[in-house]
Amino acid sequence: MKSEKREPEQYVDLGHSEVENHLKTQVALYEKRLKEGTAANKVAAFFATNLFGFAYHYLKSRFGPKAKYQFYPRNGDDGIYPMHTFSETVTVALVSDWATDTPESDLIGGLIRDRDPDYTIHLGDVYFVGTPEEVATNFTDPDASWHFGKHGSLALSGNHEMYSNGTAFFKKLLPAMKIRKGKGIATQQAGFFCLENEHWRIIGLDTGYNSTNRPLLEVLFKPDCNLREEHVNWLTEVVRLQDPNDQRGIIFLSHHPYFSSFRDDHPVVGRQLKTAFGAADRPVLWFWGHEHRLSFYNKYGFQDGIQAWGRCVGHGGMPVETNAPNRGHLGQLLFYDQRVRERIRRRDVGFNGFALLTFNGPAIDIQYIDQTNQTVIAERWQVSPSGDLSSEILEVSPEITKY
Repeated sequence: MKSEKREPEQYVDLGHSEVENHLKTQVALYEKRLKEGTAANKVAAFFATNLFGFAYHYLKSRFGPKAKYQFYPRNGDDGIYPMHTFSETVTVALVSDWATDTPESDLIGGLIRDRDPDYTIHLGDVYFVGTPEEVATNFTDPDASWHFGKHGSLALSGNHEMYSNGTAFFKKLLPAMKIRKGKGIATQQAGFFCLENEHWRIIGLDTGYNSTNRPLLEVLFKPDCNLREEHVNWLTEVVRLQDPNDQRGIIFLSHHPYFSSFRDDHPVVGRQLKTAFGAADRPVLWFWGHEHRLSFYNKYGFQDGIQAWGRCVGHGGMPVETNAPNRGHLGQLLFYDQRVRERIRRRDVGFNGFALLTFNGPAIDIQYIDQTNQTVIAERWQVSPSGDLSSEILEVSPEITKY
């Protein structure tokens, strides 16, 4: 379906012309890409069994100094943005591991565009290695399939942006991430942020910057993805997570998982957050990517870290993994999408998708939508006046695996 034409006052000058916004919402240049098959990459090129494409880009871009870390305050911005909406609800689309410049990512971009959310947020990984050209083809070219939300877009970095030392992420992608702030427009200044209203705070965490270390060795000895000291200071001094009087619900976003039944845990981030919370520590809802799958976890946390309900939404554009869990935390694993869409190079590939959050006062309805435009899981979250979170599953496709 097509989005209805917006009224002129609904256009936000986010550094993209009204003409370009109109093209993206009405004419949809990337639908032409879909029909003509002009996406640069084929999804098969991203399989681990086909290392040549990744190895070429990695070796070409990996060496050299890492981009200078950016943090708040910067250019007068503190990284906190109030939610805006033209209706009674605020809609936020979350997608991760999406920027592959494939027909699949174009399709997901089109489905997000059809819902025309207030905000769109990418949870990281621009493939192959986050070069300026890859940022442009996925996000900023006139026919790129990234949909800019009515009130703005935000981005996190993953390890792939840092394989080219993060230069394009900081110099090309962040300047394109415009967001309404009061009566003005802000440009995202750092790889983390807080988007908030009177009931909720969405806090983006930068696990990407420290997700790489020495070239080549990082493949064997994986970094712990810890948050930089400047980032933790921002959480305590600006976001003020330790404030016992702030009882808003907390949603964390990151590229890397806090815990997983499929790949590596990153417990150090949970320990840092526990320190940032101090005595105000309470459970949170946490979305991440990195793993190319859709999976759900009940509340869990390491003994010295925070407690969190986990949602992996790393199925935006990469080939979606369908293997069964093979690590710990199985007692917390609730659902995972094991459906097979097709078989490529003797490997089963699942369904790409994204999450759509609809904020309505203290409640959030979340739809997990796949590339067939089907809501495969729907859930509702509530925050109490004391800051406690509760949830209920509203809908689960019978094809989704329940653990």
